[in-house]
Order: sequence, then C-alpha cells, then structure tokens
Amino acid sequence: MSSAKLPLAFALAAMLLGSASHAADKKDKSHDDEPKPEAALLHPQASSSEGSVSVEGKRIAYKAVAGTIVLHGKGDKENDPTVSMFYVAYFKKGDDASKRPITFVYNGGPGSATVWLHMGAFGPRRVVTADDSHTPAAPYQLVNNDYSLLDASDLVFIDAPGAGFSRLIANDADASKRDEQMKDRRKEVYSVDGDGHAFAQFITQFLTRYGRWNSPKYLFGESYGTTRSAVLANDLENEDSVDLNGVILLSQILNFDTSIDGPDQNPGVDLPYELALPTFAATAYYHHRLPQQPADLESFLKEVEQFAIGDYAQAMMAGSNLDDARKQAIAEKLHQYIGLPVPYLLKANLRITGGMFEHELLGDSGDTTGRLDSRFAGPSLDPLSKEAEYDPQSSSISSAYIAAFNNYVRKDLKFGQDQVYREFADANDWNFKHDGHDGAVNVMPDLAKAMKTNPNLKVMLNGGYYDLATPFFAADYEMHHLPVQPELMNNISYDWYPSGHMVYAHEASLKLLHDNAAKFIEQTDNVTKH
Repeated sequence: MSSAKLPLAFALAAMLLGSASHAADKKDKSHDDEPKPEAALLHPQASSSEGSVSVEGKRIAYKAVAGTIVLHGKGDKENDPTVSMFYVAYFKKGDDASKRPITFVYNGGPGSATVWLHMGAFGPRRVVTADDSHTPAAPYQLVNNDYSLLDASDLVFIDAPGAGFSRLIANDADASKRDEQMKDRRKEVYSVDGDGHAFAQFITQFLTRYGRWNSPKYLFGESYGTTRSAVLANDLENEDSVDLNGVILLSQILNFDTSIDGPDQNPGVDLPYELALPTFAATAYYHHRLPQQPADLESFLKEVEQFAIGDYAQAMMAGSNLDDARKQAIAEKLHQYIGLPVPYLLKANLRITGGMFEHELLGDSGDTTGRLDSRFAGPSLDPLSKEAEYDPQSSSISSAYIAAFNNYVRKDLKFGQDQVYREFADANDWNFKHDGHDGAVNVMPDLAKAMKTNPNLKVMLNGGYYDLATPFFAADYEMHHLPVQPELMNNISYDWYPSGHMVYAHEASLKLLHDNAAKFIEQTDNVTKH
C-alpha cells in the first residue's frame, strides 16, 4: 500500500522509521494477530541470563531479562487481558537498584519493534553495518557495544503492541466473539492515545514488578517514539503520578504539520518546505552536488537556515503575488544551496518534497538518495518517476538488524524459540485522532503540559543532519515553539550529528550520542547529584 492512497495523517506518519507502509512491503499480509487464545499470552513470561559489556574501556556485568508483561483493560474490564508486551531489560549488577537510573527505550513506526535501538545503539551487543552503503548479506557481525548506555542507566527495550514478540490478546471462549474482541483490541491500542496508555500501563507494572518506583526514570524514543514520548510523559505525569527525570528524543516529530512527506497534499501550507531546506542542503553538500562546495558544514547550514526563514519564507508567503524576477532569484539561490537545476526548481514552483529531492539530486547518475539517511544512495527503481519509490538506507541495513536480533534473542537471551519476531505490527488502520481532534497529529501540548506540571523535567533533543524523514530544523522549530514559559525553555538541550534518522548507524555519531545521553542522565539523576 502506498502512502498516497492513505489519509493525510497516516501518509505523514507511515513514512517514519518502522512505518506501517514499510511493514506492508515486508510482512506476510496473512499474519494478523491470531484470533486464537494462546495460554502463554495470558501470563507474564521471563527468561534470565547474565553477561558483561565493555563500555569505553569499563567492564559492566549485567543481568538480562527477556519477558512479557500482560496489560489489562480499565474499569469493569480490569481483569480482561488486552496485550502481552515483550521487553528486554538489562540491570547492572552490584548497584543499588532502588537508586540506579532506569531508561525505557522504544522505536517508532507507529508499530515498530525496538530492534533498531537495541541492536544499533544501546544494547550490550551491536550489529556492524556499512556506514553509508549497502551492508553485504549474511553472515553479519555482532560485536561488543563500546557505547551501550548501560554504564549510565539500566535499560528496558520495549516492543510496541503487535510488533516483535508483543501480541494483542483475544481470549473469549467463543471463537466467533474472539474476532470482534480482536477488532476492539486493535481499535483501542492502534491509536495515538491507546498506544500511549499501553506504554504507560507497561511502565507502571514494570516499576512494581522490579521494585523501581524510587529509581530516577527516563524515556528514550526515536521517530514516532518521540510522538509517543510526549503523550506518554503527559500520561505518566498527570494520570499515574510518575514524575520523570528526563525525556530523550531522537529524530523528533511532534507536530505532523511540519512533515516534508505530505505538504503537496495540503496546498497552502509551506512551512515543511522551509524546514526541510537545511537537510536538502546538507545532503547536497555530502554528495558534492553544490556549485561551490563550502568548507564547513555547520557554518553552511546556519546560512541556509537564515535563508529558509528569511527570503525563502517571504517568497513562499507571497504565493502568486511573487513576481517573475524575484522567483528567478530565489530559484538561483536554491540552486546554490541544494544543487537542483534552476529550471526544475521553477517548474516545481520552488516547492520540493522529500521524495522529489531524493529522486532528483543524483538523478543524472540514475540513483536515489536515502530518506532515513540521505548519505545512502541506490539505483532508482524508475528513473522517470517524480519521487523516490523506496529508501536505499532502509534496504541497506534492515536485514542485518533483523538477522542479528533473531539469533541473539534465542541464543543469548533464551527467549522466543518457537515464536515469530515481527519487525512491524500490522497497524495499517492506526487511528491518528488525538484527544478527540481530527487533522494532523500535534502532541506539542502534551509535552508542554508534562513540563509545566513537572517543572524539573529535562528534555534532550537529538537529530541528524541527513535525516529527511524528520528533518533536524523542523525538530528545532517545534521545540522553540513549545507552548511553555520562557524559563522552562532552559530545560531543553539540543544535540545534532553528522548522521541520519538512525544517528547511531554512523559509529562516530553513536559515540557522541552515548556520551551526550550519559551526561544528560548524570546531570538529571537526583540520586547522583545529592
């Protein structure tokens, strides 16, 4: 299913990491959550093991638990099991668990398993992939992760409902009623609000099971996981009375009106074009497609940012009132900044979507750039297409992650021997209505409320210069427009990396991400501070 056939809200979100549209390309469409009660899903499962990891020269011994937590309904349905959520937790041995920080980690989608952050960023083992090209087929190399976040915090990697080993539960004794029950489960859970509530219930149950209520607590979400984090932080703070120490956001999207994936479906909304421009410029810089190659990327991007919110934004605002001479001048300046030919820019009316840019930048060589990481490139499926038809980055590394985890979880963690690990949930019917409102999802108010009701809450924003899925300048814009008091803006920190959506896929950036996140946790850990 192509995103062009979907409602706008889904078309925007479906293109994020772990998207349902990507899932549709990869999964067996017949594998919907089975309307058959499975006894194992109705009870928590756990498999324990031990290991060690060397993080930047420091050896850390840990206990690992791979298992499930069963969620239940609310009110008169509190005894009704709804979801079996899979997790892998790593606990550092020898520390006082009640005082040690704990970080809940998840990818996005919506409906993605958390294999990416687990095997690429912060787990004790990391799969080796090529930096900006296609990783050769198996065998893949699994190595000690020198940049696991286990030195700073215990870690809990959570698979979203329906993904990984997580499953929705339909357990009515009547088979005909189980089908309806499963439909109800999907409607409840596969939604912005239902997903947030599910993760909140998982976290509170986890805190109880492992005695971690008094530990410093953190959320770490990537891509749609940042959308989830805003909803989840608000739910935890204001429904469950769980004050968080920090929220770490990677490749952020909080307001889907900023997405560059769908502005051509929403004429008159020009902001996404402006916010994507610095990422276009970074990509052209990386592939040496600029008329004059700047000496320094960061200084170049600052210049492009000023143009994006200045002359370019004013030209876009003028619409049909923009005179031909001014339009020509803007097109020529765009050519200097993003490398596309002036005639093409004029024909596009100065408005370039992400898919158009990915297809056109290297079009003379027959290649398409990556979307999640525009440093990557691969042969265009159709050289005459208007937009990119696949993501070379995703095709380059996904197999390595999935193969590595499927081996690791069964061999090392001793879990899932006779189960299927799903890269994505079958969440094509995801409900993007939030708090009863239609239109593009915007969870900026959720994060703002969490920060207002817990004014000590710190937020760390991370992004890659080469991310065309969630451009870094759009994330920066969202944060600087968060509806909070000026003093609360001081609670937000920003870190940018010479990498893409999956910042950690670039090893040098992974080290920086680790060091920055570890420092953030240390500075916001009230146990350590006091």
